[in-house]
Amino acid sequence: MIVIEVPDSELVTELNRQAAELGITDAAIVSLIGGVDSFTVSTMPEGDALKDNITKYDRPGEMTGGGEIRNGFVHLHVVMGVEGDRAVAGHLHEAVIGTHFARAYLLPVI
Repeated sequence: MIVIEVPDSELVTELNRQAAELGITDAAIVSLIGGVDSFTVSTMPEGDALKDNITKYDRPGEMTGGGEIRNGFVHLHVVMGVEGDRAVAGHLHEAVIGTHFARAYLLPVI
């Protein structure tokens, strides 16, 4: 297992960068954990699974999730716990890490 830590950066960009640096082109991201300062996720509208409803949240969130790296590109699905004991879930487009950190636990595909 390989652990990638992101202390102060945009999560998806940094995971792509560090995975490439490590020579990882395909992997399961079996766990993702951390705290974010802001994030952007998308979900599919009920009537059209080929479209995305993209929403940016300028608020902190407690993050958990998983995903994969395929052909060198990170693909993540997350759940963000936000104020009021609520959860926001979806495909992660962006997450800004600054105040806290994020860690991704990877199992490379051989």
